[in-house]
Amino acid sequence: MEATVAERGQITLPKAVRDALGLTKGTVLKVEIEGGRVVLRKNVDDAIAKLRGRFKFAEGHTSTDEVMRALRGRAPGDPYPAPQDGEE
Repeated sequence: MEATVAERGQITLPKAVRDALGLTKGTVLKVEIEGGRVVLRKNVDDAIAKLRGRFKFAEGHTSTDEVMRALRGRAPGDPYPAPQDGEE
């Protein structure tokens, strides 16, 4: 694929590239130079920030730790339970 630099230094990314990376109007890209290459990277922080607040906890849960305990029996940072009789 090719893109041509316009008079004002702008390029249009091919639609296939935009679609593959989920780039939409307003998406922030990081521009880096590596050797003789220009590297564009999607700003992941921007994508995560857009998702904040869009998902709700399941009814009865008020934190991620509560959800983890309901699903797995413990949350990260919880002490491991003592072994029961007959367990090693």
